[in-house]
Amino acid sequence: MNSRPIGVYDSGVGGLTVVREISSKLPWERVVYFGDTARVPYGEKTAQELLGFSREIIEFLIDQGSKYIIAACNTTSSQVLEDVKKEFDVPVIGVLRPGAYAASRATRTGRIGVMATAGTIRSGAYEKAIKEYVPDGQVFSAACPQLVPLIEKGDINSEETIRALHNYIAPLLAEDIDVLVLGCTHYPYLIEHIRRIAGPRVEIVDPASETVTVTAAALQELGLQSQEKTGWHEFAVSGDPVRFAAVGRKLLGDDLTEARRVDLSGKGAGTSC
Repeated sequence: MNSRPIGVYDSGVGGLTVVREISSKLPWERVVYFGDTARVPYGEKTAQELLGFSREIIEFLIDQGSKYIIAACNTTSSQVLEDVKKEFDVPVIGVLRPGAYAASRATRTGRIGVMATAGTIRSGAYEKAIKEYVPDGQVFSAACPQLVPLIEKGDINSEETIRALHNYIAPLLAEDIDVLVLGCTHYPYLIEHIRRIAGPRVEIVDPASETVTVTAAALQELGLQSQEKTGWHEFAVSGDPVRFAAVGRKLLGDDLTEARRVDLSGKGAGTSC
């Protein structure tokens, strides 16, 4: 038994979709979460910036006792994860490869759509990973730069958000896709709108679910699984904890009781919401 927490990080509230899956599938595991809300969105950041951010956050999560770390950010996973995880002794996993695998299992026609940030789409990482599993598959991508800022503001049901979704999804549907990958962990906040726009013939893939399945297997293989919960999830952010908690509770409810602000330069605790 190992009662240390799982570390999870993202640019903002998106990675809470992974926390929700952990609570559902691994209820005895405790999470320490970091949302880099002072520097969100990550989609237009350079690879060098993302590498620096990930180093800082992983160091913080290790300082908090994390036994296993999930980079719950597709932009980070697609551009710098393979490099940064070599620098640490604690296992680090991303969400992109599990998402690609889930898409490969779900497709019947091999025509797969991917919605993601501009950085993830530019990297070509989803297309490359999906084609490892489906060599003859075709991947159609849509960069969705408006969505993360809207979700971070809590604009889940606004006309602007729904209009943006229509604009991003329509070209993918025109390619006759049968699977749509939510290639950013923020997008499940919008999943009901996405399902309605995509229609019943398109299966929606949320990489968070497969990521936690992979995590469960890894924890067991490494002897790191916990047998009983030893405390509540903890949430830290680099920006405003009140705003983060208000949006995050829409997804996690009472699992998100409070958040605290952390200055990564000094790794000291600040204010709580």
